[in-house]
Amino acid sequence: MNLLPKTVTNLIDELSKLPGVGPKTAARLTFYLLTKSVGDNRKLGEAVLALRENLTECSQCYNYAESDPCPVCGNPDRDHSVLTVVEEPLDVVAMEKTGFNGIYHVLGGVISPVNGIGPEDLRLHQLVQRIEKNNPPIKELILATDPSLEGEATAMYIKQQLSSFDVRMTRLARGLPVGGDLEYTDEVTLTRALEGRKEY
Repeated sequence: MNLLPKTVTNLIDELSKLPGVGPKTAARLTFYLLTKSVGDNRKLGEAVLALRENLTECSQCYNYAESDPCPVCGNPDRDHSVLTVVEEPLDVVAMEKTGFNGIYHVLGGVISPVNGIGPEDLRLHQLVQRIEKNNPPIKELILATDPSLEGEATAMYIKQQLSSFDVRMTRLARGLPVGGDLEYTDEVTLTRALEGRKEY
């Protein structure tokens, strides 16, 4: 018999759906929220709702932003001839901490047959279009997918698909741990990997 009120179990169930949050952590978070004021909980709820209401997807790089184009794509002071391909929006945040001054293309994941994700499920067609039409022309394409099996396979696929273009392709140097996620890499390691990138 469940002694918890339905309101509490509903929130535990919803929080459990978040990545990395199991039922015990969801329960802890729920009971923590019960100790907070109605005002604090309202602010949290409003912040969650604002995520979908106030954000859009940049039509150029596919990163989340409050405007289209996003502040990176719309900034004329950035080097629009250097394009970094990343898996997820959090990878853009990690790259920005290094002082990188180019532009980005967010794939929306990696090729992963085990998870049923093929090239057609990523923004690869849009990447090809950017390289064909970008003004100024793309001179360097930095493949910044994670150094995992899937990340490597995705980078290899991109290289094959773009082999006919006159674009220098580089890959982040191997200072990154294999199997790691770009978004969790410290700034120094990521900066060194960026500086030591090589032809791919």
